[in-house]
Amino acid sequence: MPEGDSVLQLSNRLQWMPGRTITRTDVRVPRFATANLDGQLVHRVWPYGKHLFMHVGDTIIHTHLKMEGVWSIHAVGQRWRRQAYTARIVLRLTPQHPGGADIELVGHDLGFVRLFPLSDYDATVAHLGPDILDPEFPTALFRDTGRTGRDETIRRIMRRPERALGAALLDQKNVAGIGNEYRAEIMFLMGLHPAIPVGEAGLKRVERAVDLSRRVMWENRLGPKRVFTGDRRPGMTAYVFGRAGRACRRCGAAICKSTLGGRWAGGDPELDSAELERIIWWCPECQVGREDWE
Repeated sequence: MPEGDSVLQLSNRLQWMPGRTITRTDVRVPRFATANLDGQLVHRVWPYGKHLFMHVGDTIIHTHLKMEGVWSIHAVGQRWRRQAYTARIVLRLTPQHPGGADIELVGHDLGFVRLFPLSDYDATVAHLGPDILDPEFPTALFRDTGRTGRDETIRRIMRRPERALGAALLDQKNVAGIGNEYRAEIMFLMGLHPAIPVGEAGLKRVERAVDLSRRVMWENRLGPKRVFTGDRRPGMTAYVFGRAGRACRRCGAAICKSTLGGRWAGGDPELDSAELERIIWWCPECQVGREDWE
């Protein structure tokens, strides 16, 4: 499931791109189908939360994996490993060695593909909170807030005390990069039900949730699999995520599963739509704060 660490690893795998030139552009999205970046130099590739950006010439290519997206790399002429109809953008770049085949980069099943001028970048990401995997998240000032990324994240979460803490952690406007798997495991490690209101949890526990999210994601950011329990064996890496009905690794109680709906997420369908159908998992014994959950 793509979360901030997945996009960071993807960006790391694409660091061969800067310094190369686009030789063919094929954007299979109607709005941008006529875009032509041929002959343009790739300057930079980087992640921001769950978003991937490529700076090509004076243009930004902005993509999001959503649930199913993948990027594939081939030498031109090689058979694609996925069906061609799933491709949403195809870029060819100059080869690694003179005389070699161009390199083909294909984005399959991407959640979206957008192109916009470099000058629009700041406005495009303005709605996003601090990137939890930014190396300077704990220390550097975030934009013009006068606060570090960590402190700005905490401020944004605390300004809606009625909202479920689990929903607030998943809101990319508060902090960019946390997804459902991390949300489930962080709330277990906190010993709190995902639906506990921010105000009920209180400032100290919100601070701890943000710090723990940062630490766990940072430790997992380069690994081939996410590990929350300390046990890397298959089937042993998570406490609650995807384990409905199985025994809690701490107390033995059956792990519960439901969805975090609008009434627990704060009651605003516009602001909370991303959480309306999101699944939550929790241990009824180890996680407290919503004894009235149905």
